[in-house]
Formats: sequence, structure tokens, C-alpha cells
Amino acid sequence: MTGSDINYQIVHRGESLTDYMPGLVFFQRPKENGGGFWLGRTFDGIFWFEIYEPVSLSPGLIYLQELKNFVPTDAKTSQEYNNLPLF
Repeated sequence: MTGSDINYQIVHRGESLTDYMPGLVFFQRPKENGGGFWLGRTFDGIFWFEIYEPVSLSPGLIYLQELKNFVPTDAKTSQEYNNLPLF
């Protein structure tokens, strides 16, 4: 499903992030809070949410795969039509 070149870490409930390196991290939520994972990026002193709601691992990995395969496209500019009717 995902390529091995996507670097991410998974921190299971009850554990802590011991080997810090900036990048993508899944933090597993407690079962009492609904389970799932928080997905975000770690920077020096910051955790930045990549997805703003808890996700299960499978959709999170699919998101990472889509992020890896993202191809930027140029926005096409359209001609301006100054004489369009208002009504």
C-alpha cells in the first residue's frame, strides 16, 4: 500500500517518542477517548497536526501515500470578461 520511502513513526499508547527526528508521526489515542491516531509532523519543539481529526492507521497511510504522489499543477488563467450581464 505505501512505499518504504515514506518515513513516519508510530507511537503506541503508553509509549513516548524516544527517537526524535523531524518528520511524520502517528500518536495512538487512548481507547477511552475513542482510539485512532493523531497524525502530524514533528519539528524542533512543535507538533503540527497534518489531519485535524483522529484517523485509523489505514486511512492515515493512504493520506501519506497521496501526499507522496501529489503532482502540482499550474493554475490556468482564464480570460476576463468585462461585459458580462449582471442579471
